[in-house]
Amino acid sequence: MHEFSIVQALLKQCEDIAEKNRAKKVTKVEIKIGKLSGVEPHLLETAFNTFKEKTICDGAEFVMQIQNIVVKCRNCGIEETLEKNEFICPKCSGTSVEIIDGEDMYLMKLEME
Repeated sequence: MHEFSIVQALLKQCEDIAEKNRAKKVTKVEIKIGKLSGVEPHLLETAFNTFKEKTICDGAEFVMQIQNIVVKCRNCGIEETLEKNEFICPKCSGTSVEIIDGEDMYLMKLEME
């Protein structure tokens, strides 16, 4: 379960940001997870809720935004969100597409006291 190591890094990042802002507590953590990130949202949430205890995030709300796959077609130039994992341009049916969103996980927002 690599979600455990991801949560450890996320909690460390939250602690560092809180320390820099002289916050005593993190009350909300918002992240964005791309569908192609390799992260299982349910497992990540379970790991976060398990390991946040006795950290600055103890009691924090955990909010996940699941990011769909967004591609740019190299043939017609359109940027489009894919509904399925079929890497074909929805406009021109070209197969030369570049993924521009949906592969990563980002910390989007922290609420602190």
